[in-house]
Amino acid sequence: KQNSIVGNDGMDWCLYQYRHLVENVFARLKHFRAIATRYDELKRNFEGVVALACAFIWLPM
Repeated sequence: KQNSIVGNDGMDWCLYQYRHLVENVFARLKHFRAIATRYDELKRNFEGVVALACAFIWLPM
């Protein structure tokens, strides 16, 4: 256990938490089928679907 504490001294915990948050958002976005398979051919349509999915994720259930 002593080695694991010493090895993590230089780790930036704030950066780690933000990275974890971003990875979780991408994982939740992949649950939306239209985003995971990219049905939309146009960039603007795809961005609209991503924005809509983010709104669903952001709003409390």
